[in-house]
Amino acid sequence: MFDTMTFTKVLGGFCGAFLIFLLGGWAAEEIYHTGPSGHGGDHGEGHGQAYVIEVESDDSGAEEEAGPDIATLVAAADVEKGAKVFGKCKACHKLEDGANGTGPHLFDVVNREIAGVDGYGYSGVLAELGGTWGYEELDGFLENPKGYARGTKMGFSGLKKDADRANIIAYLETIK
Repeated sequence: MFDTMTFTKVLGGFCGAFLIFLLGGWAAEEIYHTGPSGHGGDHGEGHGQAYVIEVESDDSGAEEEAGPDIATLVAAADVEKGAKVFGKCKACHKLEDGANGTGPHLFDVVNREIAGVDGYGYSGVLAELGGTWGYEELDGFLENPKGYARGTKMGFSGLKKDADRANIIAYLETIK
């Protein structure tokens, strides 16, 4: 019933397969070493990478990457495009004076006091910000509301394009 020769062959097969598996792992580690240096050659010069790509740091281009300031962008903005971008805001914000929706009304919002609409229940974070909704403040808030005012109730993820933010600020400036 129990054949020792068959058992020995099966056990030898498993041991051989396990040995091949271990040798394959060792060979792969030697060839594609990605861990810290110390064994298996000095690949990556201690950086823990198989390939190191060095990039020259050039701080002189930092000014160019920043682009023009928001005031310059708003001065050149397209009010009609801003009205179209405002379509993303209509679900929560009204433009009529005193007509609050889910969010406060945006009538005369440019240079208005932050959290300055009477009767609207602002989140504590916005109420504590202080100041006015100038170009810089609106730009920062519209780009990333939750990043600008951590804890705000506004669920909008933001406008990533500088032109969209400038256009909407220019449009909101006309609503008076």
